[in-house]
Amino acid sequence: MQFQGQTVAVTGASSGIGQCIAETLGQAGAHIFMCGRTLDSLQASKDKIEAAGGGASVFSFDICDDAALIEFVEQAASHGSGLDALVNNAGLGYTDDPIAQGNPAQWREMFDVNVLALLVGCQAAIRVMREKRHPGRIINISSTAALNRASGVYGATKHAVNAINATLRDELQDDDIRVTSIMPGVFTSNFIRNVDPEIIRGMIAHLGLNIDFQPGTKLTAEELIAIHEGLSKQIGNPKALADAVSYVLRQPSNIGVDEIVIRPQKNLEF
Repeated sequence: MQFQGQTVAVTGASSGIGQCIAETLGQAGAHIFMCGRTLDSLQASKDKIEAAGGGASVFSFDICDDAALIEFVEQAASHGSGLDALVNNAGLGYTDDPIAQGNPAQWREMFDVNVLALLVGCQAAIRVMREKRHPGRIINISSTAALNRASGVYGATKHAVNAINATLRDELQDDDIRVTSIMPGVFTSNFIRNVDPEIIRGMIAHLGLNIDFQPGTKLTAEELIAIHEGLSKQIGNPKALADAVSYVLRQPSNIGVDEIVIRPQKNLEF
């Protein structure tokens, strides 16, 4: 129970990476404020955390609703001694068509979720941490796409996240608030629902799985586990990301962990 007494807010926690982070920290004793789009899934995670001796509060709202996101952070800050950490995990990605043929509505949605909502969450967390004079951490989930200059519109949103992180680190040097960017490669997550359908179908066929994948739809937890188990060298287990977040949270407030790049052993190719 290494995080007993701590309060951590996690966005995008109803599936995949965010859910794994929330459950891992909650089962280690933290009280987790979880938000996401699927209330049933959030409730299931809450039950799992509480069964392990942790605590959780769940909220379902559109991450692009600024007022709802700010209220979520403020409620987390009102718990216990205050907000110890915000993990901005909520993210969205579409397969990058050539920009000349791209979909502006999808571009806008990616920037709204990946950049603007993250900014709103960061600002709210900084405000409540300063008001309570409470040391804290902000962990923003970026992507290895931010390491490639030609990574399309999705990659551009993650370049923006890293620029925001670097700016915040400069702005917060005199505060007890540290900012970390974690850049994962390909990990088991329903993020892949917006990947090129032929890549997903290629994975499914390669593994001989009986999955009727339809673009834009979520895979079940069981289907995601089956894909990961068959491609463990190409698709990482989200538990590794949760362990990276745990490592950051264990550091004293005068130590910053600026960036962590974490990825599977091999590139995913089909």
